[in-house]
Amino acid sequence: MKEIKTTCPYCGVGCGVIAAIDSNGAVTIKGDAEHPANFGRLCSKGAALAETIDLDGRLLYPEVNGQRVGWDNALDKVASGLTDIIQQHGPDAVAFYVSGQLLTEDYYVANKLMKGFIGSANIDTNSRLCMSSAVAAYKRAFGSDSVPCSYEDLERAKLVVLVGSNTAWCHPVIYQRLVRAKQENPDLQVVVIDPRRTATCDIADMHLPIKPGSDATLFNGLLSYLAQHGERNVLFTDNYCEGLETALRTAQYTAPSIDVVAEQCALDVEDVEKFFRLFARSERVVTIYSQGINQSSSGTDKANAIINCHLYTGRIGRIGMGPFSVTGQANAMGGREVGGLANQLVAHMDIENPGHRDIVQQFWRSPTIASQGGLKAVDLFRAVEEEKVKAVWVIGTNPVVSMPEADRVKAALQKCELVVVSDVMARTDTLDLAHIKLPALAWGEKSGTVTNSERRISRQRDFLAAPGEARSDWWIISEVARRMGFGEHFDYATPAAVFDEYARLTAYKNNGSRDLNLSGLAGLTEADYDAMAPIQWPLTTSMSSAALAHPCASPIEINRTCGTQRLFGDGKFFTPSGKAQFVAVTPRPPAMPTGESYPMLLNTGRVRDHWHTMTRSGKSPRLATHTQEPFADIHPEDARRLDIGENTLVSVNSEKGKMVVRARLNEKQQPGSLFVPIHWNDQFSHTARVDVLVGAITDPLSGQPEFKHCPVNVEPYHANWYGFLLSRRELSLENASYWSKSRGKGLWRYPIAGRNVPDDWAQRARQLLCTEHCDVGWTEYFDAATRCYRAARLVNGQLESCLYIGPNHELPAHDWLEPLFSKDVISDQERIALLSGRPPVASDDAGPTVCACFGVGRNTLVKKIREEGVASVEGLGAALKAGTNCGSCIPELKGILEQEFHRPDAAKWGT
Repeated sequence: MKEIKTTCPYCGVGCGVIAAIDSNGAVTIKGDAEHPANFGRLCSKGAALAETIDLDGRLLYPEVNGQRVGWDNALDKVASGLTDIIQQHGPDAVAFYVSGQLLTEDYYVANKLMKGFIGSANIDTNSRLCMSSAVAAYKRAFGSDSVPCSYEDLERAKLVVLVGSNTAWCHPVIYQRLVRAKQENPDLQVVVIDPRRTATCDIADMHLPIKPGSDATLFNGLLSYLAQHGERNVLFTDNYCEGLETALRTAQYTAPSIDVVAEQCALDVEDVEKFFRLFARSERVVTIYSQGINQSSSGTDKANAIINCHLYTGRIGRIGMGPFSVTGQANAMGGREVGGLANQLVAHMDIENPGHRDIVQQFWRSPTIASQGGLKAVDLFRAVEEEKVKAVWVIGTNPVVSMPEADRVKAALQKCELVVVSDVMARTDTLDLAHIKLPALAWGEKSGTVTNSERRISRQRDFLAAPGEARSDWWIISEVARRMGFGEHFDYATPAAVFDEYARLTAYKNNGSRDLNLSGLAGLTEADYDAMAPIQWPLTTSMSSAALAHPCASPIEINRTCGTQRLFGDGKFFTPSGKAQFVAVTPRPPAMPTGESYPMLLNTGRVRDHWHTMTRSGKSPRLATHTQEPFADIHPEDARRLDIGENTLVSVNSEKGKMVVRARLNEKQQPGSLFVPIHWNDQFSHTARVDVLVGAITDPLSGQPEFKHCPVNVEPYHANWYGFLLSRRELSLENASYWSKSRGKGLWRYPIAGRNVPDDWAQRARQLLCTEHCDVGWTEYFDAATRCYRAARLVNGQLESCLYIGPNHELPAHDWLEPLFSKDVISDQERIALLSGRPPVASDDAGPTVCACFGVGRNTLVKKIREEGVASVEGLGAALKAGTNCGSCIPELKGILEQEFHRPDAAKWGT
């Protein structure tokens, strides 16, 4: 067994992973107990990584205009296409759109080519959509994009405030560290501020269901309260800060009292006062914030309102305290470091600063340097639409799904003169529009570095052979640069060479004037680079090979002796004055209010087990068990008013577009609002790209779109038939007006519905399932009176597919059907069950999956509770393993226990 230490490619927690490869090439995944980010813990997504590394659906060869070509041909086409457009229309007629899924080395080379050699800053990243407001706020307050905290601070705090962050689902390992910290320290208090009561609230001592968009008012009110109650750290604010008077005056004017704050935030006065008092009296406070703050037309101001409270109390730069923005993607931070945003230069230098431009141009020896910020994501694709940008290179992301006004982005790319896409998959909504398709290496195949939310640089190492003709992104970009005439400046042999150049640039003419300094990692040998242990920047002490591989006695000691755990403990900031800046924040409502035509408020976000647009997580059967199709969470009061039932289909419409999804009634939603996940795309559903609804309204400072506040209307979607289909084969469902698909173990699941009723269901079913082979086992049932049709296709006694149709959404449960696909031959009893729609034995139906890590269904859990009197999460874990791996399902386990023990007959199985 060969073991390789690497880093998870999903969220910004940056968990260490060990990939073990046996002699047959089979890969198993476990957490790295020595990695300081996770100490061996993994979430459901990380634990299922081995299910995502197969070559099914991979893009393996370059293509030009739909034809397979060699690399020389494809690279020549990209280089000549870009060069011709630059010569005719100037460098600003081309753009790159890149991704937090890239490694730092890939990011660095892309930025170098665009900003230093093409001479335009038209390179932006999908991190613009999730973290750019946090970047802008940090820069306004500290003069640099500096995250001041470490994960250890969460465990050393007395109060952790989670704002706009469903940490339990979006950063599960951080959440589990908090769970453990509360168990070990009962004095630790957790406050969750979120319009929804999410799974994160499971550990909350207080949940503030704030009115959407009113966060700045709440924190302005907190600043006013702190001032009224004498909580100012006078020594810190007088010596190390500026701008307090104006910021405090504005806060006191906009949020003068608890009563005003409570009214404007739609909170109880007592709860607001309790939160303010708790913050004021807890010296060690960490405030974690994420997309609920950032994805707003005033996200930068909201983040600065939070930072102001920490500056006022001096709660920064010390153990267990600080304003902590947690990043969305594995390398969103690394992209920020190398200038991945259009308004940045590499190494945290500013593109608007002539001195910084000179430093970068001198170091690169480049013929030109971009002199001003480029087009941010929304403006970039609008420029494509307006034909100002005539060539766009999309690398490692899927903007036709993830950008606001996604249909508008799709239309813009459809008419763009040159669209180049580098990706790992052969089919994505964006790749389908490419003139040139370039196959990139995926996780497990590529090698480089990533930086997590606490500034920790970790290695991603390759443990799989490069498939087909796929290549590293840094190599692809460098080869294009060489063909554009810049070869001597992009002559990299390995990712280590790229990293070394980047590390040296962070130190070049730095002298302590910039926060990002990796001089201690400059000059690494290939062996040093390969052995590099996880470490936090800034890092200015030179490291030997032995120290890099085993820097300290234990993983925790790595930071204390080698890297930098937290910033600003010395009171030095990176503003022109060297002092932190208070920022006066005048709260602004969301840019688009609800109205008569669109009275409901749409909030978008992630689910527990899927990731972004599902190009990776959609390959895993395990990750598709908990949430199998797109949905809208809606409060039961709204559902009754709109005549929407549980699990019915609904149409969600905005002035920008429409979608059809499954309704889920959820009392944890606020009335008047609904939640729809971001993950589904045209590969996995017919009409579920939620960002076709979202308007392209952005924060004026950061350019980040307002994904959390979209006015919509919701109405029942009436189909004339409903059904589901299970099949070993991936099928095309052209006659269904609604469908989605998810991957099961050895099969595909398809919930379906339609408005056009076939004249002959048997004929339609055979056309769909038997077009290739008519000589198969076929059994069917049709009841004309009830309009129910059921059919199954068998091949050599093995179940190949089955179809269930009914007149409404109330179809038979079908979780029990999936295990039948794993049998070599199904029995006569099981054949009868196929047509009856009922499992042959009641225990065969495990029910909907609750614990994805161990495949434990709801019915199995309920049976264990009722028959054996299991009365705790720990008991369920001991009996069934549920909740014992990543812990993401624990809130749901608690909900099942609570529901079961509140049943009238609960006394039968326990107290």
